[in-house]
Amino acid sequence: MRQGIDSKALYQLLRQRHPVDGHWPADTPFEMILGAFLVQNTTWTNTEKSLARLREATAFDPKKIAQLDKETLIRLIYSSGFHQNKSQLIHAFFTWLVKYDSDVMVIKQAFGSMKALREHLLSFRGIGPETADVLLLYAFDEPVFIADRYAQKLYQTLDAPSAGGYDELKQFVEATTTLTVPEWQQFHIQILDYGKAYLKGKPPYQEPLSKDYYLLS
Repeated sequence: MRQGIDSKALYQLLRQRHPVDGHWPADTPFEMILGAFLVQNTTWTNTEKSLARLREATAFDPKKIAQLDKETLIRLIYSSGFHQNKSQLIHAFFTWLVKYDSDVMVIKQAFGSMKALREHLLSFRGIGPETADVLLLYAFDEPVFIADRYAQKLYQTLDAPSAGGYDELKQFVEATTTLTVPEWQQFHIQILDYGKAYLKGKPPYQEPLSKDYYLLS
């Protein structure tokens, strides 16, 4: 097992071999948050349909979103599936946002630390560790690693320690890697895009990165 895996070298290699746009496809933090909720257990194509309806109905204004009645909200997001649970999460989360004037900086200052904010995000029904970290990274601009299933598969191919579980891999990468927020964002999208191309199904994977990485090691 390779105890000394260098995630920054992996990030740089992905940038060279598999360059992609590291931005979340959204114009505002509120569109990004909605996308993160709606894409759970569905495709991005279905998510885009829901976002288009929400944009038309609310212009992604947090107050307007929080004021939507349940039936209207369900109708707007129906294409994303799991609409009962997702509508409840959207209503609860945006009601909470409005209490802070929908200002992510005010929220960050109120909670004082990323750990405290993450714990509160996890208190919402429907927000798990991965979604919480997605929100921290893309909506709150906090430097976190998203140890999703593609990240776990990629690190497993490199024989990384603690690559088998979300929390273990997240802690390992964050403890051994220093990246800026834009770089963490880029890293996540790179791994996601690479995983879709090469890490589907079960191992062994027909992926080209491992050999390239070992040449750098």
